[in-house]
Amino acid sequence: MELRLLRYFIEVAREQNITAAAERLYITQPTLSKQLMELERELGKPLLVRGKRKTTLTDDGMFLFRRAQEIVDLADRTEAAFRATDDVVTGDISIGCGETEGMNVIISAMKKMNEAYPDVHFHLYSGNDEDVSERLLSGLIDFGLFVGSTDLEKYDYVRLPEQDTWGLVLQKDHPLARQPFIRPGDLVAVPILCARQAIHSNELTGWLGQEFSKLNVRTTYNLVHNAALMAKAGMGCVLTIDKLIPEGGDLVFRPLEPVVRADLIFARKKHRVLSKAAEKFLSLLQTTSAR
Repeated sequence: MELRLLRYFIEVAREQNITAAAERLYITQPTLSKQLMELERELGKPLLVRGKRKTTLTDDGMFLFRRAQEIVDLADRTEAAFRATDDVVTGDISIGCGETEGMNVIISAMKKMNEAYPDVHFHLYSGNDEDVSERLLSGLIDFGLFVGSTDLEKYDYVRLPEQDTWGLVLQKDHPLARQPFIRPGDLVAVPILCARQAIHSNELTGWLGQEFSKLNVRTTYNLVHNAALMAKAGMGCVLTIDKLIPEGGDLVFRPLEPVVRADLIFARKKHRVLSKAAEKFLSLLQTTSAR
């Protein structure tokens, strides 16, 4: 597959119209149609459903669209890294991150990097540890920020000085809200909204003294915003780290007892050669976080 054909395909998928895509690509509609048919023949699968007014993707087309965006993005970033000169630091730095107040350390380093090298651009991808790990190992991002228990064998990493604290977010009129702490026995009969990562990594199993299957886990989530909305609606209590859901109004945060803390790990894939911009940023972050 040629990158040029993948770029053509991506544009058609976005525009959902071959004529409109051809105009944006500055080529004729018959030429674009021919190129797309060649791509389908090469892959041996129909990729597009060609309607009179709208062109949509088949299931195979949707799969290729996701992969094509990743391939083109990786190619563009690789080319940009080679274009950078020894005297000028330019280019893109991509970071995958979970939800944590600890991002402030990284943001502070990003701000200093932009002040020193204004031609460097950052791209953030939010997700849970599984999402970040997948992107990091496939080379789609330069760095990943992991929260809590993580298998670090495949990474070189910096352990940030900050830690997050696990606790329970619940409605302020909930009986447990009257307690200063949440103990394992308090959760037995409580409907729980819990991050999938915490369940799969067994991060809190030691604190609980039992498996998560013993709890009443009503809903799992990967990012906490919607879990906060469910807590406000009275669907359960959110087992999460602190400072992600603003207190006040209907919700309060109560830490776990004994205290459970989550480390913050800033990682990159082992043996990966970083661009000059990424190297500069890593050095700046290490200096910033050491203070």
